[in-house]
Amino acid sequence: MNHPRITLKTVAACAMLAGTATAFAHVTLPRGGVTVGSDYDAAFRVGHACEGAKATTGLAVRLPKGFILSDAQARKGWKLDVQKNAGDGEVRWTADSPQTALPANERAEFVLRGKVPGTPGPLWFKVLQTCDVGRIDWAEVPASGSSTAGLKTPAARLDVVAQGVATVDVRDAWVRQTVPGQSGTGAFMKLTAPTGTRLVGVSTPAAGVAEVHEMKMEGDTMKMRELAGGLELPAGQTVELKPGGNHVMMMDLKQALAKGSTVPMTLRFEDAKGQKTSLDLKLPVGAPEGADAAAPAAHKH
Repeated sequence: MNHPRITLKTVAACAMLAGTATAFAHVTLPRGGVTVGSDYDAAFRVGHACEGAKATTGLAVRLPKGFILSDAQARKGWKLDVQKNAGDGEVRWTADSPQTALPANERAEFVLRGKVPGTPGPLWFKVLQTCDVGRIDWAEVPASGSSTAGLKTPAARLDVVAQGVATVDVRDAWVRQTVPGQSGTGAFMKLTAPTGTRLVGVSTPAAGVAEVHEMKMEGDTMKMRELAGGLELPAGQTVELKPGGNHVMMMDLKQALAKGSTVPMTLRFEDAKGQKTSLDLKLPVGAPEGADAAAPAAHKH
């Protein structure tokens, strides 16, 4: 997305929104980012074995510059080797035998822990996956930016964000278009928080009021009301705001929202420790291909 005024928060949000290509990578980190200078548990998820292979027999993670390793999690039936060389450390897991190797049809996580750098930006972890037949080096890094679109074997990406910027991953976000004179509409998206948090507020210059609402059947009537306590985002779970369910309700619209335009929106979060963060987004107007754009059933406040 190209916008005349880009803030640090907007850059972080766009990077997360543009990260859909990582869904095609098969050694990945969990969605969402991490705050500068924080400790981070990097759980590398292996989605399948190499082409034509029956099992994954080894995984070697090359640590990016600036990431300080503290420890790595051993796996039963696997040998763990750790090299903490400055700037080029490596963590290697190797199956002891074919019986302890990871079958091609199973998924597993290989976990290490460390501290991320004190400056924001993407960290790229290059991972060599070895199988009983062949190997895949997940090591491609984009020439610029953080999008892995078009890369066949992308490295695992971790977004390191500034203090005060939410680490929540936002995908498939959109706003339903309106016609002149319409006073309200909905915004929808998928949210994934790496650690437990709550969506506690929404604001946009496109509407006088923006709130997180839930829709529930009471008897034979669908009723909509604000989630006064915010929306719970359990750690690592994707929570979808969608038509007919939980959603962002935009009221007192300032003007009609035409398909193809964008709507600025700020999401505000609060974690269990009371830490408040926010994320600035630009949401496209009009449902993405494959989205359920049907209007929700009639409701009452």
